[in-house]
Amino acid sequence: MTDAPNMQPRPPRAEQPRQVKKIRRDVSGWIVLDKPVGMTSTHAVSIAKRLFNAKKAGHAGTLDPLASGLLPLAFGEATKTVPFVMDGEKAYRFTVKWGAETDSDDADGSVTATSERRPAQEDIENALPFFIGEISQVPPKFSALKIDGERAYDLARDGEEVVLEARTVFIRSLKLVESDADTAVFAAECGKGTYVRAIARDLGRRLGCLGHVVALRRTRVGPFHETDAITVDELRAAGEQGPESDDLRRCLLPVETALADLPEVRVGQHEATRLANGQPVILRGRDAPATLGTVYVTCHGRLVALAEAEKGQLLPKRAFHLPG
Repeated sequence: MTDAPNMQPRPPRAEQPRQVKKIRRDVSGWIVLDKPVGMTSTHAVSIAKRLFNAKKAGHAGTLDPLASGLLPLAFGEATKTVPFVMDGEKAYRFTVKWGAETDSDDADGSVTATSERRPAQEDIENALPFFIGEISQVPPKFSALKIDGERAYDLARDGEEVVLEARTVFIRSLKLVESDADTAVFAAECGKGTYVRAIARDLGRRLGCLGHVVALRRTRVGPFHETDAITVDELRAAGEQGPESDDLRRCLLPVETALADLPEVRVGQHEATRLANGQPVILRGRDAPATLGTVYVTCHGRLVALAEAEKGQLLPKRAFHLPG
């Protein structure tokens, strides 16, 4: 007869603390972030979203890590107005270094060609008119454009040959701010789809000296200007008292700020309810919209909808659900 094995009593299983799912907040409005050099646009969104504990957030127009400046962030209902910001004109201040071209058209890339030539200030100014108005521009190989479903920059990083077609873009103004022997600083105002890095590359080629961007700052995006901007540190300081603090709330710009270039049409509560339910509204007499095309509709100062004004009617395109 053998002894029974020495059975030690099993210690009670420690209760695991229950994971409490964090409830995100309904936050709507715009933050115009002054993004620093070195930060990705995606990281900037995640910082702001965490501070507000917001359900939904995104950005209007990517800024490369090398670039600084205005990165508009949309929260909640403001995400419905992102296209109006992205379609707006943008302004930049950028520095071009002469004497080398890179595969990315900026300082992050590898040098692909060099030149000993340096342009005189007069030569630079004489070349600028060729880059104003509607021009044909080939985007940089390292861009977010898609080729057969793949991002161009992913293909370029994998060493694949990237061929992008020239596109027509609009540049309202391009001015030389200052220059020295090796660099020049420019200010540009341009339309959607314009690449500043491509301007630098093509300007360097035209001057016969080659060039690439070494510093880039976005100073305006659609209706947003530098006076609207807040730094990451300022935003973090405002959020020290939590996501519902008054300091943080005051950082938000109204949703309709993005629609500043559209006409406003004011309606009563009955018409607002119909538009919110996707129903058209007929306006007569002095209430009839004096314009045709896309308008934004308000009721007692509250944004109600985007609508198409047509023959005395407002045809709803997008309704907003904001607190009264």
